[in-house]
Amino acid sequence: MNNPLVPTPGAKMLYLIKRKATASREELIAHWFANHMPQVIASQHDQAARGKVHASRYIATLFDADHTGVHPWDGMAQLWFERRLPRPKIPMGTEPTDTFQQKAEPYMPWATTEYVVLDGSDHLTVEPLSLNAPYPSTRSGFFKVSFLVKAQSQCDYDAFFTHWLDVHVPNVVNTAKACGGFGYVVSHSIEPELELYAGLAELYFHDKSGWSQYRASIKPDGMEQWVDPKGLLVLHAQTEMIGIP
Repeated sequence: MNNPLVPTPGAKMLYLIKRKATASREELIAHWFANHMPQVIASQHDQAARGKVHASRYIATLFDADHTGVHPWDGMAQLWFERRLPRPKIPMGTEPTDTFQQKAEPYMPWATTEYVVLDGSDHLTVEPLSLNAPYPSTRSGFFKVSFLVKAQSQCDYDAFFTHWLDVHVPNVVNTAKACGGFGYVVSHSIEPELELYAGLAELYFHDKSGWSQYRASIKPDGMEQWVDPKGLLVLHAQTEMIGIP
């Protein structure tokens, strides 16, 4: 790339969500949108009013089932803070505080550094609701591909992340743009040795055909020497829930 990537200030905190075996996906999403998101929105607005650390943005991705009909993860919340939040001693939701947490497996925050490679905000519109409280709201009309990237054991993360940004990102962005891709964001784990995944990449296309064209066009660039192919997850989504735009 012509210009070095500049990280988004602060930290993007990620929360991967999987429903309990006793809960349906519909239950999880209903309680996430109706009960949990309003609570999070209110708490972050309250933190801001008190001059405390608070999320400046909050969105949640709802993942589609994989080709076998299974949801490895049901969704992922993303909150942007001025600095990373401390790692809790026990997973969040171990003692549920709302119905959503009763339906979800306990989860841990995942602190990342974000790099916005292709800013898709012109296409990813945010519209507050007009007949109910403005947020949470939803958006669709895109085909999103999320790569949850697991590293090989004994990984040299410095070398891995340097290659990712300097070699892999230009390869991906050039290919994606040629296939109609309009958004591309990379998030690197701040403490990769403690996390399940070393990073996350998110690609936005207008529809599934763009993703199919991308898959047929992308060329290897050496990322495979660091990535655990068995641990790599590629998840699709066509809906996002918007908590704080």
